[in-house]
Amino acid sequence: MVDSQCTVKELDQWIKQLYECNRLSETQVKTLCEKAKEILSQESNVQQVKCPVTVCGDIHGQFHDLMELFSIGGRIPDTNYLFMGDYVDRGYYSVETITLLVVLKVRYKDRITILRGNHESRQITQVYGFYDECLRKYGNANVWKFFTDLFDFLPLTALVDEEIFCLHGGLSPSICNLDNINTLFRKQEIPHEGPMCDLLWSDPGTHNGWSLSPRGLGYTFGKCISELFCYSNGLSLISRAHQLAMESCHFYFQFGVLGDIFNLFTHNIHVIWYGYTNDLTASVSLIQYDNIRLMVFGYMIRLKIIAPEYRYFSIFL
Repeated sequence: MVDSQCTVKELDQWIKQLYECNRLSETQVKTLCEKAKEILSQESNVQQVKCPVTVCGDIHGQFHDLMELFSIGGRIPDTNYLFMGDYVDRGYYSVETITLLVVLKVRYKDRITILRGNHESRQITQVYGFYDECLRKYGNANVWKFFTDLFDFLPLTALVDEEIFCLHGGLSPSICNLDNINTLFRKQEIPHEGPMCDLLWSDPGTHNGWSLSPRGLGYTFGKCISELFCYSNGLSLISRAHQLAMESCHFYFQFGVLGDIFNLFTHNIHVIWYGYTNDLTASVSLIQYDNIRLMVFGYMIRLKIIAPEYRYFSIFL
């Protein structure tokens, strides 16, 4: 049910408007975020998800890639989706991207799950573009505040059919089981250390055991760590985002082996490195009752965007 301040008819109109890349008013965004908080506050730190579901990695404000994803994979509510964070920053359409996903969450709360990524943060968004985009499009920081307050309510992880563990970043030396995650207080800005920080910032590595992350936050962890975590929690696979996958997806260890980690990157990147270009494809995984199917789509050709300023961001945060 949707309350009188945010009717089904109104939500459907907003969805139609946003699919055309037309943003909502400041007042509408405020109403939307308040309703979304009510829904998200009922979800747990380890949100249960049923298959079939399409699992997606970083979007980073690439609205047209999101449209391509819906074109290929199907729109909500016809297709169930699980997004693993990083909806904003870097791209020029962070406002439209996050607004559409939140409207879809409010309208079809059981058809879409949206997790928190390390960029769903007040500090990070002030550096990597979302804050400036809100100022540019609305003339003030109110919409940025509405969304960053909402980010505190996003679930940290998801569990697909009690078997596939999904999150943005990686594991934590402070977390042995899923119950540890459910006891965390998540309605806060992302801490600089501790288990909540690790879930959003950590990465798998080629070594054994734990090491401090070169990012400066979180850890890197080896195959033995993920194997133990999966065995202890009855899991078959960990699905995560957070890192650029040169071929749009990447199995860190060995496909089909307990404790494997599957990395997804869902927005396309056109990278220029030392004079040559590399168009990186994007991918999502469709988890069905008896298999995982990968969908890969290519770099979207877009009109040249004239931005008021250009910034060079690290692709590794």
